[in-house]
Amino acid sequence: MLELHDIHVGYDRADVIHGVSLEVAAGEIFAIMGHNGAGKTTLLKTAVGLLSPRSGRVVLDGQDVTRLRPHQRVARGISYVPQGQLSFPQLTTAENLQVVADGRRRGSAQVEAMYERFPVLREFAGRKAGLLSGGQRQQLAIARALITQPRLLILDEPTEGIQPSIVAEIEQHIVSLAQEGLTVLLVEQHVGFALTASSHYAVLASGRITSTGEGGTAATTDVRAAMTI
Repeated sequence: MLELHDIHVGYDRADVIHGVSLEVAAGEIFAIMGHNGAGKTTLLKTAVGLLSPRSGRVVLDGQDVTRLRPHQRVARGISYVPQGQLSFPQLTTAENLQVVADGRRRGSAQVEAMYERFPVLREFAGRKAGLLSGGQRQQLAIARALITQPRLLILDEPTEGIQPSIVAEIEQHIVSLAQEGLTVLLVEQHVGFALTASSHYAVLASGRITSTGEGGTAATTDVRAAMTI
C-alpha cells in the first residue's frame, strides 16, 4: 500500500530523517515508535505530502506520489490525523463533520456512519468542538478523516493526552478499522498497545530506523532496547 524508499528530509539545511525505508502492506496496522524528537512526525508529514524529501521516493499502490500535493494524495486514498486532536473549535461537532462531508459523494451517509461508529459524537453533535474532552476531540478528528473514505489512515499519537478511561476505546476503534480492511500507519509511544495492535513495527531514533519486526508482545524487549539507542 505505502512504500518509503531511502527518504532524506528535514527543515532548512538540516536533515531530520536519514535514509529511512519501510513498506506498509494493505490491510495491516504498521506502528512507528520512538522517543520525542526521533523524527516520527516528520516522516508522516513526508508520507502525506506536507514535506518534500530532499531525496527518496514515496510510493502509493505502486505509483510514485513523491511530487504530489497533499490534496492529490487524499484523492488517491490517504487520510492523515495529526497530533493534537485538531478540529475547528468554534464549530459544533456536527459542523466539523459536515465541513468534510460537503461536496463528497454520499457525504450525508458518511456523517451518519460516523455517528454510528462514534456514538459520543451524536450525543454532543450540537456542542462546540473546543468544549469537548480530549478523547471526544480525538474521536471527532478520526471521524473527520474517515469521511474522506481513505484506504490508508495515518495517525500521529492518537492516544496522547487522552484520559485513561477513553484510551482503550480509541485503541479498539483503531483495531476495528484494520479488521474492516483499512490500512493504518500509526505513530504511538505506548509500546504495549502499538505492538499488540500492529502486524509490523519500526523503531525510529535520531532519524534512523534502529529496529524492525513483527508485532506482538514478544517483541516488547527488543523494541524497548532499540528505543534506548
